[in-house]
Amino acid sequence: MAGAEIAFYYGDNQVAKLAGYRRVVLQANQHTSTQLRWLLDRDVQALGYLSLTEDPGPPQPWQRTEHNPDWGGAFVYVDHPGWVSHVLGQAVDMLRRDFSGLFLDTLNIEFTFPDEVPHLLDLVRRLRDATYPAYLLANRGFGLLPALGELVDGVLFESFSVRWTDDGGYTPWPSDTLAVHAQYAERLRELGVDLYALDYADTAELTEFAIRRASQFHMPCFVSNRELTRL
Repeated sequence: MAGAEIAFYYGDNQVAKLAGYRRVVLQANQHTSTQLRWLLDRDVQALGYLSLTEDPGPPQPWQRTEHNPDWGGAFVYVDHPGWVSHVLGQAVDMLRRDFSGLFLDTLNIEFTFPDEVPHLLDLVRRLRDATYPAYLLANRGFGLLPALGELVDGVLFESFSVRWTDDGGYTPWPSDTLAVHAQYAERLRELGVDLYALDYADTAELTEFAIRRASQFHMPCFVSNRELTRL
C-alpha cells in the first residue's frame, strides 16, 4: 500500500522503492508496462513525463532555432499541427502502456514566448479531452492561471524553496524570490486542485528547510538531486 504522497524519479530499477508512494512521475522509456501494472496493483499511480513546449528529439518542422540552455531541447511552435499530433500521440501511447496519468512539463513560456500562452492552454485543453479521466499534473504553468485549474487535477511547484546552481550545488532562493513564490502558492491554493512541491538539496538541513516551508502552504514536498535520480 502506498504511503508518502509523491516522488519524481528519472532513473530505473527502483520499483520496490517507488511502491512506497501514492504517485510517481517517471520517464516513459524507463519502465515497462509490467512494472507499471505492478505499481498500480499496489495503489501507486505512475504519471508519464510529457514536455509541451520543448522537443529533445531530432530536427522537426515544428522546432524553433532556440534551445533550452539547461537541457538542450529545442523550443517549439506550440500550435504547429505536427507538434500537437506528436504530443497527443505520446500521451495516448503512455496511457495504453498502463501509465495512470501524465506530468505536463515546460509550461513556463510566458517570459520567453508570451504569444504561445493561448496555444499552450489550448494544447492542455486538448490533452484533457483526449485523456480524460487520466490524472494530469502540471508543472508550474503560472502564465496559464487561473484557467489551468479547470484542466488539470494537480499542480507542482518545482523549485519552490531551493534552486540548483551552475556549479552543481544547491542553495535557498533569496528572500525576495521566496516571497514571490509564496504569493504564487496562495494563488494555486485557490484553484482547488492537488498541490505538490519539488525541491533540490544535498544536505539534511536544506532538505528540512524545503519540506518545512512547503508544509506551511499545505504542499507535500519531494526533495531530490537535480537529475531526479535519487529516491
